[in-house]
Amino acid sequence: MEVVIALGPSTDRTDEIAAELVRETAPGPRRVITVPNPTGRTPAALNAAIEASRHPVVVRVDGHGMLSPNYIATAVRLLEETGAQNVGGVMHAEGENAWEDAVAAAMTSKIGVGNAAFHTGGAAGPADTVYLGVFRREALERQGGYNEEFIRAQDWELNFRIREAGGLIWFSPELRVQYRPRPSVKALAKQYKDYGRWRHVVARYHEGSLNLRYLAPPTAVCAIAAGLVAAALTPSAS
Repeated sequence: MEVVIALGPSTDRTDEIAAELVRETAPGPRRVITVPNPTGRTPAALNAAIEASRHPVVVRVDGHGMLSPNYIATAVRLLEETGAQNVGGVMHAEGENAWEDAVAAAMTSKIGVGNAAFHTGGAAGPADTVYLGVFRREALERQGGYNEEFIRAQDWELNFRIREAGGLIWFSPELRVQYRPRPSVKALAKQYKDYGRWRHVVARYHEGSLNLRYLAPPTAVCAIAAGLVAAALTPSAS
């Protein structure tokens, strides 16, 4: 096993800590290596890390996530059992204060995020996309990795290409990743603004990829606005 850390521009001790991990693990069968990501963009970081890695299974881990015990062993078993090109599980949001707890409650509710299994859980089975993902390396190489044009939604876009090529994306509740929500209203608003913007870009890039559930939020906003206008124009009952 190896850990590849893609290092973007940083003002804290990230580079220092990563360098210490490299020193502690070399040489040996389990190694930690680092690769530079001067752009700071997620898809560029992922592609650089994939290129530097050497094993047939690639496990994506993001900075806001913590893998549950036996996550990798379970994912490898599921790859073998299902024949999938990518497997993933539940993005289990948990907060560390009242604000994050509230966001976590919304992110794990069908009212808050819709019916995506990787948010709310559900039965194992084929999926459009999964959180993070544990990939067969050959699938990543066949697709040319992540499309670096997509600053956000690059995971959905890659999984769409894998499915279009006949590959299986598999969700399993056995796989669980603890996720920490954004710590402020401003950070959360920016996150979801970016999600919406780039999901729209993906939909234009890949015609036919738009799921109806992505239209629910703008439909709700329009309905609320229409209701307010109607209420303002309707005479009050005497």
